[in-house]
Amino acid sequence: MFPRPIEQTAPTTQLLYKLALPAALLLWLLPLLGVAVTSVRPSSDLAAGNYFGWPSAFAWQNYVEVFTNSPIGQYILNSFKVTIPAVIGAVALSCMTGFALGIYKFRSNLLIFFLFVAGNFVPAQILMIPVRNLTLQLGLYNSTSGLVLFHIAFQAGFCTLFMRNFIRALPRELIEAARVEGVSEVRIFWYVVLPLMRPALAALAVLVFTFVWNDYFWATVLTQSAASQPVTAGLYALNGQWIAAWQLVSAGSIVAALPPVLMFFLMQRHFIAGLTLGAVK
Repeated sequence: MFPRPIEQTAPTTQLLYKLALPAALLLWLLPLLGVAVTSVRPSSDLAAGNYFGWPSAFAWQNYVEVFTNSPIGQYILNSFKVTIPAVIGAVALSCMTGFALGIYKFRSNLLIFFLFVAGNFVPAQILMIPVRNLTLQLGLYNSTSGLVLFHIAFQAGFCTLFMRNFIRALPRELIEAARVEGVSEVRIFWYVVLPLMRPALAALAVLVFTFVWNDYFWATVLTQSAASQPVTAGLYALNGQWIAAWQLVSAGSIVAALPPVLMFFLMQRHFIAGLTLGAVK
């Protein structure tokens, strides 16, 4: 049913695997390497048509120009203003909904859970016009608050699915013992369940942070000015009206990719523990 480990396969298969793995890794990293090289490529190389060759010189000043000639600092600040509240709101909401759906048994439990899950299968393009009109009616268009509220609502389905399945795997005896001792449901959630959810909280926070930070579609649909646009949408402004400054766009892309990468490495131990917790009984 499950594939055999590569060490147990034939020598020819192992050789093909060892040859194919670096090739696939290089193919996957090729666009990222291209962006990294372009970020230190002089503008004269791009003007001369040297798009894929080795740079004639390493223009490290592109990273300085990104901050001096564009409002990328404001864009990054806007991304933090959107991402951090969205992560906190989505994770906090999913903890409560996951606790309710995973612990309590009531008639509409499964139906409500399916509604949360069904929202993950709705294409984002279908929601574009209704969500935009709703933000206009509520006065939240072109604001970080509108993006935050939307991301909390949009990520709630996946987060609830994640937390509900995790909470259902917790030992029921702990909750029943607390109830026997007369502990209220709020205190059970805060002092019994929540401490056990720390690995799952870390894993979910990293995932949601990456999803929200890297969002480009809703950032362009719901914002249109430098005062509210996140960095993913603001990178387009690095291009001039008549000249495409791709070296600055590439440098800005590298800078914009650093926060989620750093967060992943800082939370790597908790992230892996959260994803693998309960995999082996």
